Amino acid sequence: MGTLIYLIGLVLAILAVIDIFKKPISLVGKVICSVIVLATSWIGLIIYYLYAKNHITEWFK
Repeated sequence: MGTLIYLIGLVLAILAVIDIFKKPISLVGKVICSVIVLATSWIGLIIYYLYAKNHITEWFK
C-alpha cells in the first residue's frame, strides 16, 4: 500500500513540474516553484493544485 501512495505522489509531482515549466514565467521562477513543490512532497502538491496553479503567473511577472 505504501508503494502505491509513493507512486501516486511521484506521478503527481512530475505532472506538477511539467505544468510549471509550461507557464509563461522566468526560468528562475520555474526552478523555484519546482523545487518547492518537490521538496514539500504532498503538502506542496496540495497547495500547488488547489491554489498556486492559478496564481504563479501573477507572482513571477
